Amino acid sequence: MKKTHRKGRDVPGPQSPWDEIAPGLWMGGHFWTDPAGELRPVVVGSEFDLVISLFTRQGHGPDPFVEHLVGEVPDAPLTGAQLRTVLRLAGAARTALDSGRRILVRCHSGYNRSGLVVAQCLVDGGLAPTAAIGLVRLGRSPWALHNETFTEYLAAGPDVAALLVDLDPGPGSAVAPHP
Repeated sequence: MKKTHRKGRDVPGPQSPWDEIAPGLWMGGHFWTDPAGELRPVVVGSEFDLVISLFTRQGHGPDPFVEHLVGEVPDAPLTGAQLRTVLRLAGAARTALDSGRRILVRCHSGYNRSGLVVAQCLVDGGLAPTAAIGLVRLGRSPWALHNETFTEYLAAGPDVAALLVDLDPGPGSAVAPHP
């Protein structure tokens, strides 16, 4: 089986293009590993009413008449602005889901970035963060949300995490730390 080509990670590729996490809410990626172990592209057509992409590639869809929201974020620690993008996209997914629409949230492999948005959508719907993370892993893969920073964002609440990240001047800042 091919591994995802993520730097420094030994993570098996996803076994399906997308998986249903909750009724009407699907999670997937731009690539999946077929039964022969080959990495295959995922191209979305008109299977969904809304596609939310946290990673994009030319030619991977969706069809032009399908609503497509894009908010590219890295599979790495996020800035406050990127966390607010996650919240905005999770809110859009929640609104669409509550309206009975079929939603796909996708990133590269359909593990971390899409898992963060899907889990936050579920939290917005009333689930506790640990239950949302468990549902994502059960529905997609045990490898879903293996980025511990993302599970920490969910536990703290991405809105709180955004405020905290915004307060941290980070390395190289002109703001001197307090002794």
